[in-house]
Amino acid sequence: MDLIVIAIVVVVAIGLVAACILSYASKVFYVPVDERVSKLRAELPGANCGGCGFAGCDDYANALVEDPELSINKCPVGGAAVAAKLGEILGKSAEAGEKQLAVVMCNGTRDAVKPLLAYNDIKTCKAAKNLFGGMNACPFGCLGLGDCEAACDFDAIHICDGVAVVNKDACVACGACAKACPNSLIRISPAKNLVVVKCHNTEKGGVARKECSNACIGCMKCQKVCKFDAITVENNLAYIDPEKCKNCGMCAKECPTGAIHDERKKKAAPKKSPEEIEALKKAAAAKKAAAAAKKEDAPADSTDAKADDAKEKAADTTAKAADVKADDTKADSAKEKTPVKEVKVETTVEKAEEKAPETVKEVVDESADIGDENV
Repeated sequence: MDLIVIAIVVVVAIGLVAACILSYASKVFYVPVDERVSKLRAELPGANCGGCGFAGCDDYANALVEDPELSINKCPVGGAAVAAKLGEILGKSAEAGEKQLAVVMCNGTRDAVKPLLAYNDIKTCKAAKNLFGGMNACPFGCLGLGDCEAACDFDAIHICDGVAVVNKDACVACGACAKACPNSLIRISPAKNLVVVKCHNTEKGGVARKECSNACIGCMKCQKVCKFDAITVENNLAYIDPEKCKNCGMCAKECPTGAIHDERKKKAAPKKSPEEIEALKKAAAAKKAAAAAKKEDAPADSTDAKADDAKEKAADTTAKAADVKADDTKADSAKEKTPVKEVKVETTVEKAEEKAPETVKEVVDESADIGDENV
């Protein structure tokens, strides 16, 4: 029994000594921490996506306190709301940050891209890239095995028809998908730019077109049609300057391969109020009633019209008959005149024949006279 009491006393004594030592050490080695860091950390979303350019939310909170010049708009997940709260803690005014989005610069769907080989190995884009540059003929296109999809913590990017597609409503532009893509196809750009080049192939036009029917061929038609000098073609690939682009969409219409996409939403027709709908229904009913009334009046009108047409046809027939009679009369008169001419011709010939012997006799007499004179 004494041994148990002794053991308990020893353990308690050791605990008290250790507590005193730790308490003294905490005071000696105390590092002052700005209370704003904890407040900032509490306002940050805690996604630790790295979209702000730091290792995580804790690192970003510390950096905000240490560097007064650091922008409070770097959190893509929290957006303007979080930036406003951070500004209140730090005594800064939140600048109007421009919304950013991830853009996939490829449209090589299964129907467009030419397959190179059947890939049955590890289902990751990095693994496929190490095998002859991928399983498609285009070495610059999307491999479609979902590395970007796995890297996104916001379910904002998915593989559709062999190509990564970004959900604009869910994307926070953290850049995780861009880091995961082995072909560097994904870039973070301003959300206001709705006309984008969805191609990353820098090979010559003929080669690129053989590899993918949707590839940019560097024809420079888009550059010529742009009125704002926002498009340049370098290394056989079109590039749109987001600062100069006005989203007119002329380049997308001119592109012969469809490599430039116009993602502007068409304006929906305004919804009509119930009063307008009732007015349209009444107008339609009135039109139907008017059409029915016209049909009832149609038989009498049609009979009169038919009678008028018959009269006109009869008049035309009478006129034509008169013209025919006149032509027959002229023909008969011509026939009657023709025999007279023939008779005249015959009498002239007969007269010539009658005169011919006398002429011959005169010629003979003259020749005889000439002969006598010679003798």
